[in-house]
Amino acid sequence: MEPESGVPNRRNPSQLCWVNLSRTLILAYQSLGVVYGDLSTSPLYVYTSTFVDKLETHRSEDAIFGAFSLIFWTLTLLPLLKYIFIVLNADDNGEGGTFALYSLLCRHAKFSLLPNQQAADEELSAYKYGPSASVAAPSPLKRFLEKHKKLRTALLLVVLFGACMVIGDGVLTPAISVLSAVSGLKVTENKLTDDELLLIACVILVGLFALQHFGTHRVAFMFAPIVIIWLISIFIIGVYNTIRWNPRIIQAISPYYIIKFFSETGKDGWISLGGILLSITGTEAMFADLGHFTALSIRLAFACVIYPCLVVQYMGQAAFLSKHLDSFQYSFYDSIPDRVFWPVFVIATLAAIVGSQAVITATFSIVKQCHALGCFPRVKVVHTSKHIYGQIYIPEINWILMILTLAITIGFRDTTLIGNAYGLTCMTVMFITTFLMALVIMFIWQKSVVVAAVFLLFFWIIEGVYLSAAFMKVPQGGWVPIVLSCVFMIVMFVWHYGTRKKYNYDLHNKVSLKWLLGLGPSLGIVRVPGIGLIYSELATGVPAIFSHFVTNLPAFHQVLVFVCVKSVPVPYVSPEERFLIGRVCPRPYRMYRCIVRYGYKDIQRDDGDFENQLIQSIAEFIQMEAVEPQFSSSETSSLDGRMAVISTRTVQSTASLVVSEVEEFDLSIQSSKSSTLQSLRSAYESENPQVRRRQVRFQLPPNPGMDPAVRAELVDLIQAKDAGVAYIMGHSYVKARRSSSFLKKLVIDIGYSFLRKNCRGPSVALNIPHISLIEVGMIYYV
Repeated sequence: MEPESGVPNRRNPSQLCWVNLSRTLILAYQSLGVVYGDLSTSPLYVYTSTFVDKLETHRSEDAIFGAFSLIFWTLTLLPLLKYIFIVLNADDNGEGGTFALYSLLCRHAKFSLLPNQQAADEELSAYKYGPSASVAAPSPLKRFLEKHKKLRTALLLVVLFGACMVIGDGVLTPAISVLSAVSGLKVTENKLTDDELLLIACVILVGLFALQHFGTHRVAFMFAPIVIIWLISIFIIGVYNTIRWNPRIIQAISPYYIIKFFSETGKDGWISLGGILLSITGTEAMFADLGHFTALSIRLAFACVIYPCLVVQYMGQAAFLSKHLDSFQYSFYDSIPDRVFWPVFVIATLAAIVGSQAVITATFSIVKQCHALGCFPRVKVVHTSKHIYGQIYIPEINWILMILTLAITIGFRDTTLIGNAYGLTCMTVMFITTFLMALVIMFIWQKSVVVAAVFLLFFWIIEGVYLSAAFMKVPQGGWVPIVLSCVFMIVMFVWHYGTRKKYNYDLHNKVSLKWLLGLGPSLGIVRVPGIGLIYSELATGVPAIFSHFVTNLPAFHQVLVFVCVKSVPVPYVSPEERFLIGRVCPRPYRMYRCIVRYGYKDIQRDDGDFENQLIQSIAEFIQMEAVEPQFSSSETSSLDGRMAVISTRTVQSTASLVVSEVEEFDLSIQSSKSSTLQSLRSAYESENPQVRRRQVRFQLPPNPGMDPAVRAELVDLIQAKDAGVAYIMGHSYVKARRSSSFLKKLVIDIGYSFLRKNCRGPSVALNIPHISLIEVGMIYYV
């Protein structure tokens, strides 16, 4: 008889198909609120920005038909053809955006400038995502780029410039969206003055940024319905205006009207493209927010909902304008029938806020990724959702964005001027994405140079025309994103330069392991019970600051662990692959190395379990070293032994250690009899009750067959853990050498020093408990 378990298996394919379909539809529904908020609110200001200034003398039916034809083909060629059909295929483990493209390129071609990379990083499961690079021989162009460091630096600068433009987008989107939405109050019977409108817009903007710390997930359930109601509204109004005012507008889909438009308007028509390109602002979000959804769900939402709704709305607005040539200043609100004006106005304002919210969240994500690349100062990253990974809040960036947004809103007061800046920002990001995609087509998809060149030239010609028109608007507001990007680029460059110089100093001044071996297992000092975690950016070797500890401190911990927390060019590192454990010096020294790896989208959470995971990982390594000859033999052949990936998802009993959890209120300084330290401990625990929740105890399992040397080492490890853990860091001061040039002194002594003093300290960024921290000062002359 067939077992019962076999019955559901026959229905699995159809069930699986239905589950996948329903999941895709749900994701497509959610993407409307997160991904498309910005793109869907473009009809508020496109025609207004297009037909001001130069085109004021060309306001005719043919010009309006030509403008709609341009909008239609721009929407078709860039968002639909380029992004939906091509770019969305270039994901990095499901992640999108310029950083994802750069990460892919760094793994398949040696373009990475991250300093502490190792061969072991290439064994990560996420690292191997995409086609195998061994299928085809490396191209001459690839070898040329890999050989020249200046070209790799230029590539990183291009990516960072794109990131700076996205940050600029986070400033401009709220300003133009909210200001355009509230401008509808000027077409009502009780017309408000410009100052009153400005005050309302500023209040909404302050409220928007003030609510960021609650996290997107708190109001996410509202986002999609708002955008759907907005899209349905503009679709119905578009159909109504097309039928009511000028059904002939459908003919303008023909490219013939584009030719006619330029033949009539000439240079003025070309400059007006700076307004037309606003119809595709927010397109980059389709790719950048790919990690929260799937490519299929984003394609489905755009092709079935966004694209038809936007095309019909632009068509209806053009039909209305063709019969009302004096309504360009507030074209969207003038085209709304009077009976539904107020409901549409409210929905438009809400949709503008939703679109702004998505861009602000994307800005937080970009800053986090820049920091992972070593190109942005340390900032506080708050994870705002327990369920949706990747939703973060950065307080410092939030308030900087708010101040800049208010400054632009109050300074310009005009959506046309802000639109000029906004268009330049969006088109620059698209231009950079096209360039990176061409490299992906060659080096990762392994297509011919001809295919990549056709892709690059086709889209660069289109985007180049728009970009050139946007650059013509630099005096009229277009200078804003350039200035903002330059400021952020200077901050990123100074931080990256200073960090690399400090790392290179560490690299060239490592402590000689032969010197350590000469000191003997005691290192020439007293080894006291406890574990010392020595933090360094070096993935190999012993940092120079360790010699300061040995020569200046009379005693040191019985067990020493050199900890390196580093980023790797993948979006996420699974917990099973996060820890790399190795040995420094022979077994009697009780010195180990732990490398903790994070992806560029990983968030370092303070879950309070790091110490326990580390001890368990070292114990696993000691056991592994005893049974696997390649690790034990490395001790004699190499002073700095091989590293092993140790899986530690959760702290649990294993073959190496028995784990037990006990209620413990004596976590710090527990062996001290000093009344001062005891009072300090009780004060700390009263302020930090969460620290007192539990303590994990390790015990050796009864195993008569265990090697005595392994048992002795494990016993030492457990006793050291029970005695307490200290976190040891270097409090570094970086200064330029006296012989350095004036520019280098300016960058290091003023720029880099200012950023280090005003950003979060490394101990805070690494979630190190302050009461267990030991810092030793050291000056770096770079």
